[in-house]
Parts: sequence; structure tokens; C-alpha cells
Amino acid sequence: MGIDLPVVWAIIITFGLMMYVVMDGFDLGIGILFPFVRDREDRDVMVNTVAPVWDGNETWLVLGGAALLAAFPLAYSIILSALYLPLVIMLLGLILRGVAFEFRFKADQHHRAFWDKAFAGGSYVASFFQGVALGAFLNGFKVENGAYAGGALDWVTPFSLFTGLGVLVAYALLGSTWLIIKTEGALQERMVALARPVTMLLLVVVGIVSLWTPLAHPAIAERWFSFPNIVLFSPVPVLVLICTWLILRSLHGTPHAGPFVLALFLIFLGYSGLGISLWPHIIPPDITLREAAAPPQSMGFTLVGALFIIPIILAYTAWSYYVFRGKVKAGEGYH
Repeated sequence: MGIDLPVVWAIIITFGLMMYVVMDGFDLGIGILFPFVRDREDRDVMVNTVAPVWDGNETWLVLGGAALLAAFPLAYSIILSALYLPLVIMLLGLILRGVAFEFRFKADQHHRAFWDKAFAGGSYVASFFQGVALGAFLNGFKVENGAYAGGALDWVTPFSLFTGLGVLVAYALLGSTWLIIKTEGALQERMVALARPVTMLLLVVVGIVSLWTPLAHPAIAERWFSFPNIVLFSPVPVLVLICTWLILRSLHGTPHAGPFVLALFLIFLGYSGLGISLWPHIIPPDITLREAAAPPQSMGFTLVGALFIIPIILAYTAWSYYVFRGKVKAGEGYH
């Protein structure tokens, strides 16, 4: 039996995007939380928790995009054509955030407030438009003769705007639970206090998206609610409720890594729900993995490179986080 290359590449792309959501999610979440922390020293500590690793987190986004181009060029062309504007705005947000990250430490007192606003603004813009792109992707694209046939603003829908807000909430939870691990004292207590309402808000968001999606797409409703799928997939919403309860419980006392690990698991459950809804389509509602796949020779050739580079990225990422483990205190870190 030969290797099912489209499925292998789908797993690689899914893994890369999940790694990006996890690693750049708490990174962006720190910027999202900036308006809720006024003290300049506390803001410096927040940024210093990711200063040594933040730019490497976006490697996974590049990997996912490059893998999509290599393995599913039809999907790449349609998605980029349909989502050109939100993706460009997202990248502009990431650029603004990256520039502000560097400049806020070097700016004088008169300009520090401007770069703080730019850092937070870039984080909000990048996160929101990632969510908008996700919502537009779930809604599906109009395709004719293998090309995108919709309009430039078809991505602007109530559902996509709501998913944009949902991603802001999800990243805020990742950011707050990350800071619980990396900080101490009053700042850590502030993050614990913020994490509780954000967790409940995320549960509401997940619930609304979980109802809105099948109501808007009969095929997805059939996937979830037909027998025996309703039994096979029922652990996903049950685990979401259990995980939410465990996060809230773990925030009592003196929390450390527990809330962050549980938040990651909650994000993974949402990610798996999207996979269940869409499989095996890579371009909703009609184009499957195999229909969008590149020739087997191309997929096999690029797979060799992917299997070589991914372990290197994983090893470097693990090493960098290990080296910069531990709490971050005021006056320490990046300057």
C-alpha cells in the first residue's frame, strides 16, 4: 500500500497551523491584554516573557503557507484570491506589532506610549483578521472552472466578523494563562483575575459558533447530527465543558502551568471540531483534498524536505523555550 500523500500533507499543514495558533496565540494575546495593564513596568515584564522567542513563533505560519502552495496549489490560489484583503491586513498588523516590539524598548518617555498603542493595535488587528479569514473559510468560496469567482468583499459577513472577535478572546485566554506561568506577584494576580471572565466568554463564543455553523450549513449539520456521528463526535462538546470547568478550578490557589495547558487543550478541541466539520474538503463546500492536490511526484519530492526541516524547527523551538524557562521579573530580560 502506497503513502496517501494528500492526507499526509493535510496532516502536516494542520499541524503547522495548530502550532502557529498555539505559539503565536499567547504571543498575540499579550498585546491584546495590554489595555488592561496600565503600569509600564508590568508591560515590560509582559513583553519580556516572549522577547527571546516571539519572532520564531511565526515560523509555523510560513511553514503552513508554503506547505499549502507545495501540496495543494489549487487551494492556495483560491484561498489567497478570496482572502487577499483580510490576509494582507493581518500581515500589516503583524508588521506593525513587530516594529512596535523593537521600538518600544528603545523609545524615549515621550514616544513610549505611542509604541505601546502600536503594539496592542497590531496584536488586535492581526488576531481579528485571522479570525475573519477563518470565518470566511468556513462559509466557503464560490469557485468556477478551478478559480475563485466571488467578490473582493465576500469575506465580510456577520459570521466572519464574529469569528474574528472569537479569536481575540481565544488569544486573550492563551496570553493570560501564559503570563500566569511566567510572572509573579500583582501582575500574576491580575492575569488570574482576567483569565476567569475570558474563559467563560470563550465558552460562550464556542457555543455560538458551534450552533451558528450547522444552522448556516446543512452539510455540516448532517455531519454532526446524523447517526452514528452524533454519538462518535459527542465527546468533543462534553470535553469542552469539562475543560472549561477545569480551567476555572485551576485558577484557584496559586496556579502555575495548569491553566495554560488546559487552555491549549480547549483550543485543540475547537480546532478538532473544525476538522470534523470540514473533512475531507480543503475548499468548502465542494473541493476535496485529492481534487486540489499537486501531482504525486511534486508532493513526494517536497515531502522529503518537509520531513527534514520540521524536526529541526521543533528541536530549535523546544531548546529556545527550555533555555528561557522560569519567571520573568521587573528589570530583567530584553532591552
